[in-house]
Amino acid sequence: MSTDPTHPVHSLLAAGEPQPLLTPQAPTSPDQFVPNRGATSGAGEALSGFSLPDWSPFEWIGYSSLIVVSLLLTAVAVSTLWWMLHAWRSKDNLEGSQFSSDPLDARHSFTLLVPGRHEEEVMGQTLDRLALQDHPDFEIIAIVGHDDPGTERVAREAAARHPDLIRVVVDSSVPKNKPKALNLALQTSRGEIVGVFDAEDEVHPRLLTLVDSRFSETDADVVQGGVQLMNFQSSWWSLRNVLEYYFWFRSRLHFHAKEKFIPLGGNTVFVRKDWLDWSEGWDAECLAEDCELGVRLSSAGAKVVVAYSPEVVTREETPGTFVSLLKQRTRWNQGFMQVYGKGEWKKLPRLRQRLMARYLLTMPFIQAATGLLIPISVILIFTIKVPTAIALVSFIPLAPTLVLLAVEFTGLREFGRTYGQKVRARDYFRLVWGLIPYQIFLALAAVRAVFRQIRGMNAWEKTEHTGAHRPAETPAPQEAPRASQQEPALAMTGGDR
Repeated sequence: MSTDPTHPVHSLLAAGEPQPLLTPQAPTSPDQFVPNRGATSGAGEALSGFSLPDWSPFEWIGYSSLIVVSLLLTAVAVSTLWWMLHAWRSKDNLEGSQFSSDPLDARHSFTLLVPGRHEEEVMGQTLDRLALQDHPDFEIIAIVGHDDPGTERVAREAAARHPDLIRVVVDSSVPKNKPKALNLALQTSRGEIVGVFDAEDEVHPRLLTLVDSRFSETDADVVQGGVQLMNFQSSWWSLRNVLEYYFWFRSRLHFHAKEKFIPLGGNTVFVRKDWLDWSEGWDAECLAEDCELGVRLSSAGAKVVVAYSPEVVTREETPGTFVSLLKQRTRWNQGFMQVYGKGEWKKLPRLRQRLMARYLLTMPFIQAATGLLIPISVILIFTIKVPTAIALVSFIPLAPTLVLLAVEFTGLREFGRTYGQKVRARDYFRLVWGLIPYQIFLALAAVRAVFRQIRGMNAWEKTEHTGAHRPAETPAPQEAPRASQQEPALAMTGGDR
């Protein structure tokens, strides 16, 4: 306050009158310091400008990697959650995903192809089960390698038990793979519709009748049936593997069929022979021949219908070892990359379809990139003080992941109820603690697939099967139930491609 006795304030005090509120005085010089505000010079310039954080190059790389990983994981989790819940989003979706409860009379003939390589432990029972179909017009072709006497023996024994139904074709090609075997058998197939099964499949005896009706009801060119892994208690990864199949065939494939872009499954898939003749069978050089065929047929306008009824799904087993599972996922990922590289998906008529195809087929690249960035992110979290904003971004994927985990809990309970499997508390515990390790495994398989693709390593890595999905005592073929006296399919069990 001024000490000048002539100042108006002093005059008021002397007169005993109320004092007015003091008002701040503007600085006489633009460079004068203002308390609590700093210097006034350049204030407008500071507000209008923007300065980047003062990070080192290593910090920029690390923080950027953490943000990219977080956003990628969020996008993948949200899209996965949306697709896997498709069948349950409406009553019409759920009811439309199943086979008819009152099938039409048979109108088509079928050829069922069953390739097998070193499958002597499981192929004989599979052929016997297929021979029990209640459909009036079908044939079975078992394809075996010329250098695989064990599988050829059990196939010929099955053919001797069912001489009017089963034929054996010997594949002499080198090197061997599944699409080559299928193309060889296709040359002698006589059915209007060609179905594919794996050597370890447990197939319901009424399946062909329901598939035949589905073709007639929908005028479909392709019918994709359900496949379900069963042995969810065999290993720490088998539980998640089983749920993957459950949501894929129960829901997600129906979404893709609705969008008219669908990567077909490897078995329990039925295609009109006219379309297979048009496509010259399966791509013998592709490691995911099922996906490739589905993309090619979708691009050509073929009508694909998916049907999943739990009582008639084809049942399979998860891979018996972790290495076997890794090889299987590597093959699938590499096959998806091959399909992407071929570019048939670019012929899809709608932009939405092409964007979906690009996303789905490049998922191995996304998983591989995420897998490489995960170690960097973990190191940063434990060794560097991350800025608050970056730390908050890193927690974004947690929300959809928790929702996804809750959906998996519900799916596991529903799976157990549907298939008569007892789900224990420890199974729910394994579902939780296996979440992160399984995601790391998927990233590892994707990285391995990218490495193999870059190196030009296209050898077929076969998945071994042991029949872990089958009951200890399988009834003799002649004692298995026919359609007229069939029991609920809960007594059956099944496995993986």
